This record gives sequence, structure tokens and C-alpha cells, in this order.
Amino acid sequence: MRKGLSHSARSAMFAPLDQIGRAEAVTARLVDAITLGLLADSEQLPSEAELAAQFGVSTVTVREALVALRQQGLVETRRGRGGGSFVKTPVNPSAASWRERLRTVSLSDLRDVGDHYLAIAGAAAKLAAERSSPEDIERLELATEDIRTATGAEASRAERQFHLEVAAAAQSPRLTREEVQLQSERGGLLWLPLEPHGTREHAYAEHRAITAAIAQADGELARKLTEEHILEAIDRLADVHLDLLGP
Repeated sequence: MRKGLSHSARSAMFAPLDQIGRAEAVTARLVDAITLGLLADSEQLPSEAELAAQFGVSTVTVREALVALRQQGLVETRRGRGGGSFVKTPVNPSAASWRERLRTVSLSDLRDVGDHYLAIAGAAAKLAAERSSPEDIERLELATEDIRTATGAEASRAERQFHLEVAAAAQSPRLTREEVQLQSERGGLLWLPLEPHGTREHAYAEHRAITAAIAQADGELARKLTEEHILEAIDRLADVHLDLLGP
């Protein structure tokens, strides 16, 4: 699978924070970047001074955030020449842990998150069709190929990265940040690795059709296909949720 995402997606992640001076906010933003694949495993983070400038916070705040990331095992700091802070991608959770997470969410909450995600992803697909560059299309095509070859938890990550690429192709930093926030909260539940065996080709076909519509600058079709894709994911997840609750 490819490492990292487009420059637009990464730029949105490192945009200045709305609330200045909060280590928790910096920590949350970096956790999202790592867990969603915006930052690759073993990638060196910018220096404390550079991170402080990008987020619009003090270096003390960044230092506190890095301490929290080290405690979570998401960053390691190396001393000496060639040192710095380096990303440690978390191990993919087991299917059992995903199912337990899903069990604790109410069906109405799933539907509500799905409705929100539907609005964001549909708008992003339409704008991507209207604004994307040839480089954006190339990245979407690569992300689509990842869907075809990935399995299990990697398929979940590939799905999430595809939608991040669509949001980035929409050329809207605010929309990209909204996509990131949704994925880092319960919106990520939509792409849990719970699909039954034999659906990979179907998923690949859906993403290929969305990418083709964006490449052809057909915004309405791109929105329609994306919304249908997400509605199907919501229905599938609701079925799994009901099975977990039992009779």
C-alpha cells in the first residue's frame, strides 16, 4: 500500500488550530494524521519549531503534545545526529476489537453519523469532479487500486484513504478537515473491516466508478455514486450491529 496522502490532505491536517495553546488539540490532530495514514510509519515529523509555526502554538505546547504521543506509542524520539521524532504506525486492531467497539454504539447514532458523512463525502465528490487536477486523478486511481488489493484491516485503511483523497481533490481545506474529523470520530466506523468474504471486487468496482466520474468532471454522477456507496455501507454496518446485539 502507498505511504502518505496528497499534499492538500496533509496541509489541512497541519493548518493552524482554532484554539491556540492547547496541547490536547495538537495531540489529537497528530493522532488523526498517524492513525488515518496521513503520516507514514517511520516518517520524521517536522521540528518542534516548525510544528509550532504550522499549528500556530508555542513550542512548549508542541513539546507537551509529543510527550503525549510517545506515551501512546505513536511517536519515538531519537537523539544525536539524524535524530528527531518519528512516527510509529499503530498495529491494526483485531476484528474482535472492532466488533466490540461497534457493539457499544446505538443504531440511531450510527444512522446520524452516516447522515453527516453522507453530506460531507457527497459534496466532496461533486467538488472534486469540478476542481481536481491531473495529479489528483492519478492519486485517486492509485487509491482505487489499493482497494482492489487490500484485505482485512488494510482494506479499511484503504477505504478511509480513498475518501480523504477525494476530499483533498475538492481543493477545500475546511472540507478536508471535516472529513478527517469524521473519520477520527465515529465516522470511521463505516469502514470497519467487517465485510463478508467475496465483496472486494464489488468495492473495487464502486470506487472505480466514483473515480471515473470525477475524472470525467461529472459532479452530479460523482455525488450520486458516492452517496449510494455510503448508504450501502451504512446498511451493511447496521446489519452487523443488529447481529452483534442478538435476539
